[in-house]
Amino acid sequence: MNPAVQWVTLFYMMLAGTAMGLAYDSYRVLSLKLSFPKWLNALLDLLYWLWAALLVFRMLYAGNQGQLRFYVFVGLFLGVWIYFLIFSVTVRRFVVMLIQSVQYTCRLLWRVIEVLIGVPLRWLWRLLRGIFRLLGRILLFILKLLLRLTKPIWVFPVRWISPHASRLYHSAWITGFMAWIHTKRKH
Repeated sequence: MNPAVQWVTLFYMMLAGTAMGLAYDSYRVLSLKLSFPKWLNALLDLLYWLWAALLVFRMLYAGNQGQLRFYVFVGLFLGVWIYFLIFSVTVRRFVVMLIQSVQYTCRLLWRVIEVLIGVPLRWLWRLLRGIFRLLGRILLFILKLLLRLTKPIWVFPVRWISPHASRLYHSAWITGFMAWIHTKRKH
């Protein structure tokens, strides 16, 4: 293997180490800020390491057809070390700022939706509820008025019929018939 391929592989491994550090910092800040459940943290850890392994082996294959040499590990270590030495603080601040801006945007979008849709719907609901209450009160007033106006028509026949209906209901023929029905039900 010639030195040019070794230097390209070393550079690829440094890039892979830097990408691993970047992904790890981003994942760490996200998991702390969003406070994932423990089972989800474990799953995300597994996904991170699977992604890191795939990345390293893909870069290794692109650099020197997958030959594992000592300088591969040196390149990964240098990439991670350079990342944490130079870029880590900046990336963490950027990820925190990105999370805050996404949260602010979501809150703003929710507020706009609430103002544009929620407030008019609440006003419409209050208007319809008020109209239905008013219509109900008007209808109740009209029914009470009709009841008072028609009282002479229906009160006297009811007073005249009710004693006769009560006497008819308590007559011997009706009570006997009802007793016969009850005896048939029991058998």
